[in-house]
Amino acid sequence: MTKSTFVYVTYIRTTPQKLWSALTDAEFMKQYWFGMHCESEWTAGASWKLVSGDGAQIYDDGEILEADPPRRLVIRWQHQNRPELKAEGPSLCTMELHADGEAVKLSITHTIEREHSKLIEAVSGGWPKILSNLKSLLETGAIVLPDPYPSKGGNA
Repeated sequence: MTKSTFVYVTYIRTTPQKLWSALTDAEFMKQYWFGMHCESEWTAGASWKLVSGDGAQIYDDGEILEADPPRRLVIRWQHQNRPELKAEGPSLCTMELHADGEAVKLSITHTIEREHSKLIEAVSGGWPKILSNLKSLLETGAIVLPDPYPSKGGNA
């Protein structure tokens, strides 16, 4: 079967352990994920969900398939909020962390078993914003994008 795939790679000046903590600590996550956070025990077989800041709305839910701190995290999840994305079924998100000098190479590969996936199209717009905030927060102590969908206007 043909897959739709999105790959994002960034280098962050931090340690693998600090990056792993940033990817799995709900309170820290809220800072760079626009108020949202993930809830999980972060072990293979554990449930996983992405929820709104107040916990009232579940955006995605699934299961941790692999957890090898601070090197690899694999999550299978299905979107829950938009019917057209939910209908596509579960996707697979693999996060790999590799120390590289004073930085960590973070690779995210997000796939789904369907051609021309609207879900992969959606995450390909979201992951760069989330990960830019994460990188900036770890390196400078501040995020760069306070709003994932700023109003259109000015110079683009």
